[in-house]
Amino acid sequence: MLILRRADVTDVLSGRETEIIDLVAETYRLHDEGQTSLPHSTFLRFPEEHHSRDRIIGLPAYRGGERPVAGMKWISSFPGNVAAGTDRASAAVVLNSLGNGHPVAFVEGAVISAKRTAASAALAARELTADNPPAAALLIGCGVINLEILRFLAAALPDLREAALYDTDPARAEAFAARCAEEVPGVKARPVTDLAAALGEHRLVSLATTAATPHMDLSACGPDTTVLHISLRDLTAEAVLGAVNVVDDADHVCRERTSLDLAQQATGNRDFVAAPIGALLRGTATLRRTADRPVVYSPFGLGVLDLALAEFVREEADRRGLGVRVEDFLPAFA
Repeated sequence: MLILRRADVTDVLSGRETEIIDLVAETYRLHDEGQTSLPHSTFLRFPEEHHSRDRIIGLPAYRGGERPVAGMKWISSFPGNVAAGTDRASAAVVLNSLGNGHPVAFVEGAVISAKRTAASAALAARELTADNPPAAALLIGCGVINLEILRFLAAALPDLREAALYDTDPARAEAFAARCAEEVPGVKARPVTDLAAALGEHRLVSLATTAATPHMDLSACGPDTTVLHISLRDLTAEAVLGAVNVVDDADHVCRERTSLDLAQQATGNRDFVAAPIGALLRGTATLRRTADRPVVYSPFGLGVLDLALAEFVREEADRRGLGVRVEDFLPAFA
């Protein structure tokens, strides 16, 4: 068993945004071709009131193609951690041998989860704004995910020069701006306090908050706006129904009271979903913007992306001799 710590994962993935975006795109294509297996995620919730916002999610997955991989991501979301000064999410990924099913690697998964999420967002931003790439973006929610998204947007959108930052806690936005300046120096980041005005001024918006229920619509947005709805529960059902919607997988994202699930409940169907990102990448579907509707990208965050990236990390770590090997994790066989 190879155990890869956070430092090992960070070492392998730092500065490789373009490669990660390409890997995510390849995995989406394989998924659209039917070369993946993705059971629905399992949500572990707790009966106590003080745990009402907490959950741990299991995402088993298999990716076929030339580099097959199988395993499971196990990720917790405890929003109260943010106020305590620690990360909301923590995760681990188990990779299994496709020869005998044995677990072969145990990988710190929070870095992988953040980077594959950001790569998915940046990939969608690149594809959905290809005709008119933006020079600025609005980030709503000043946490780990939007920092990674900004890093990946800078790699995917060469014209990106500015980022407006909004958070319900203005001090948090100020601190976030300083961190962005340090880690993504090519993009000038500045806090804003008037959300409606910022929505009207930006054609690219990234939503990455800890919201558990819808709290905003898109009435302040222009019709040429592309919204990366990463946290999945920010938009009202009406906002979703008033948009052109792109997803990663409708079966996965229309569950667990996401904004799209609420839209599905309101209409009794999923006709509001225009296309999956994999089909757009393969050219088997096209997306048509309209004069009066923004485009909203709502990715569930498929476990197959975590598995693909974890295997990428495992292969590179193995070449570099990174990680800790536990030779007697499994029983020896004669």
